[in-house]
Amino acid sequence: MNEVRLARPGDMPEVLALRHAVFVVEQLVPVEEEYDALDGTCEHAVGRVDGAVHATGRLLDPVDGVAVVGRMAVAAEARGTGLGAAVLAFLEQRAADRGAHTVELHAQTHALGFYAKQGYVAYGPLYLDAGIEHRDMRKSVSVV
Repeated sequence: MNEVRLARPGDMPEVLALRHAVFVVEQLVPVEEEYDALDGTCEHAVGRVDGAVHATGRLLDPVDGVAVVGRMAVAAEARGTGLGAAVLAFLEQRAADRGAHTVELHAQTHALGFYAKQGYVAYGPLYLDAGIEHRDMRKSVSVV
């Protein structure tokens, strides 16, 4: 059974383990660049399959109506199942509920197609973050 919800404190070890597997092990992001102080101040979402965390993302507090989604990670075995899209949609709704009219994210170039399918539009130049090409993207969300 799949479940998408806000992470609870007890979920954080699994969230961080998934991010470590995806970003540090798979994508070779330096550990010191993967974890930051924002982890303690933002909301995290989890996508669970049969009780285990297989997807996650975080939502920074909206500023002037713009919220930022980051650290989207999906376990290799859950990619292409829709779980990542469900976590992203959940975070977008949380952003709208908190007064955001726009969600922005910093997409790795290999994921641009995934985000475009979710309604995001790329803007600005390509740039390197942790040695990986990225492009900024944004999407308007409905404020409820």
